[in-house]
Amino acid sequence: MERHDFIFGIRAIIEAIDAGKEIDKILIKKDLQGELIQELYAAVKGRNISLQRVPVEKINRITRKNHQGVLAFVSPVAYQRIADLIPTLYEEGRTPFVVLLDGLTDVRNFGAIARTCECAGIDALVIPEKGSVSVTPDAVKTSAGALLHIPVCREPSIAEALHYLRACGIKAIAASEKAAIPYTSVDYTVPTAIVMGAEDTGISPAAMRLCETQVSLPQQGRIGSLNVSVAAGVMIYEVVRQRMLAE
Repeated sequence: MERHDFIFGIRAIIEAIDAGKEIDKILIKKDLQGELIQELYAAVKGRNISLQRVPVEKINRITRKNHQGVLAFVSPVAYQRIADLIPTLYEEGRTPFVVLLDGLTDVRNFGAIARTCECAGIDALVIPEKGSVSVTPDAVKTSAGALLHIPVCREPSIAEALHYLRACGIKAIAASEKAAIPYTSVDYTVPTAIVMGAEDTGISPAAMRLCETQVSLPQQGRIGSLNVSVAAGVMIYEVVRQRMLAE
C-alpha cells in the first residue's frame, strides 16, 4: 500500500483544516451522517479538497484506530488553481506551457513526469480531483522532489481545465497513438497545453473533444504504445527544443 500521512477523527480533521493544514482528500464512511459531518462539509467548502464516500472497510485497511468513519490524507504541497496561475504568466510576459494528466493512476509514472516537467521548466502540472494520482509523500519521493518545486493544479476535471485554458488562448494538444499527425509537425512556440491520458484508457472523450490537435509519436516496434511517462518526456522536450530555436 502506498504510504500516506493522515489524520483521523472528525473534530481533528476540522481543526486541521481551520488551522490551514494542506489536505489532499478526505474519506468518509458511506452512510455517516450527523451535525459534525455537516460541520466538516462547511469547513471544506470553497477549499481545494476532494471528498469521497467509501465503505468503512477501506478506512479500516488504513487504520484501526478510532477514526469515527473519517480519515484525511495530508498533502506535502499546496495545490494551486489554474485560473490564478495563467493570468500571472501572461502579466509576466511568458508563453504558458502546461501539462495535463487525464486520469493517470500510477504514482511512478506521475513522479517521472513531474521530474521531467521540473527539468523542462513547465509552468503548471494539472491533475483532476477524482480518479487520479495526487501529490503524496510517495509521489514526491518518486519525482526526486520535483513535485515540491513545480505548481500542481488540481481541478474538478481535465475537461473543465481545458475549457479555461482554451478561453485564455492556449492551444490544447492531445498525445494519442491513433493520431495521424507526427508530434514534431505542430508549432509549440505558442501558448501550449499538452494532454496525456491514463495508462490503460488514454484521454477521456470529454477532454479529447476539447483538444485542437491530436499527435502521435512514431513507433517501429510491435508493442501498441509507449509508457506514458516516456511519451510525456518526448513531447515535453519537443516543446523545449522548438522554443530554444525560436529564441
